[in-house]
Amino acid sequence: PLFLNQLQKDLEEVKELLTNATRKRVRDVLLAEKQKLELEIKNQPLPKPKDVTEEEKSSLGGYTVKINNYGWDQSDKFVKIYISLNGVQKLPAENVQVNFTERSFDLLVKNLNGKNYTMTFNNLLKPISVEGSSRKVKTDMVLVMCKKKREEKWDCLTQVEKESKEKEKAAYDTTDPSEGLMNILKKMYAEGDDEMKRTINKAWVESREKQYKGDIPMDI
Repeated sequence: PLFLNQLQKDLEEVKELLTNATRKRVRDVLLAEKQKLELEIKNQPLPKPKDVTEEEKSSLGGYTVKINNYGWDQSDKFVKIYISLNGVQKLPAENVQVNFTERSFDLLVKNLNGKNYTMTFNNLLKPISVEGSSRKVKTDMVLVMCKKKREEKWDCLTQVEKESKEKEKAAYDTTDPSEGLMNILKKMYAEGDDEMKRTINKAWVESREKQYKGDIPMDI
């Protein structure tokens, strides 16, 4: 602010005069003035952050919601992500922003019904072209178009999804079919509730009993 600038200039001049003053009385007057100016400057209200606060309040709603639901599809050239958001077509175009990098994108929808919506995809399965990617706002939906760098089929959207699929596949892909079944049962047991655990235990005991009976020679 202008007034604060004036005070600072006065203080600089007083300091300069002090370096040249030799008479004690003059120095005392200047020192008193220096302290007075420093106190005034200290008590000046801090400059308010630029009026973005009010603008931001109108453009950024009350709080931010992470979007977790989406659908996706692909063509030879694009991976398309569909995000449902009621009334999104009524927003000004600049309220729907997407930032792309070669292996990620993040979406920000500002002030939709008093809330902001965000969605971030990191570690996309394959590189995309930043220049060729875009977003389209449709009725109750945002469509994010990621331009593929190479025209090839994507099995999933992200590297993480690919890794978890491969882990699951490795657990069930064994040369011994019974071992693959065992892995599935173990997974169901680990993730199941008490009822599921009881069911698997019962089936396990019964199968062991059958095996045991089958091993006994008939003529005993």
